[in-house]
Amino acid sequence: MEEGKEVMRKISLLLAVALLLASAACGPTAPPAENTPAPVRTSEPPTTLPPATDTPVPPTEPAEVKVQVYFTDENRFNAGTLPFEVAVERLVPASANLPEAVLLEFFKGPTEEEQARGLRAITSGFTGFVLEVKDSIARVYLTGPCVSHGAAYNVAALIMRNLSQFEEIRAVKIYDAEGVTEEPEGEANSIPPCLEP
Repeated sequence: MEEGKEVMRKISLLLAVALLLASAACGPTAPPAENTPAPVRTSEPPTTLPPATDTPVPPTEPAEVKVQVYFTDENRFNAGTLPFEVAVERLVPASANLPEAVLLEFFKGPTEEEQARGLRAITSGFTGFVLEVKDSIARVYLTGPCVSHGAAYNVAALIMRNLSQFEEIRAVKIYDAEGVTEEPEGEANSIPPCLEP
């Protein structure tokens, strides 16, 4: 009887060892999976840029503008065909005082090509000027000697023709180098006595 109990104990021990060996052979058991939801990946809404638009460029002022400069056409003058003055174009800075710019171009004279066409700058001996425009009256103070030789057609006609193209000028008063003009007051055109024929 004692022998039977001993056999049973050995069998139980062997079974326990076998179970231990079997569980060791299977490796460690993984912990039970927790029932946690997988992380939800949220995507940012796509960044939308406003449609590309052409930004309006503010208009730029031109660097230069065209002006009309009048010279005497000798062919017309010699034939007695009015008007004796013929306009040519010049480019001047857009920021310039345009009446002054026109007179500056006049005193520079015609180009070689314009001279070949018979254009002349009759200056009656004067070499330059100072211009003042106030209250619609242009006052032109000429510099240099007055040498008109009594000619009825002289620099005064050209100065008046060049300045009369500007609407803001209603009268032109021309002074000699001594600051003399015949009618300094009022809105009538005036020339210095030395330009009288």
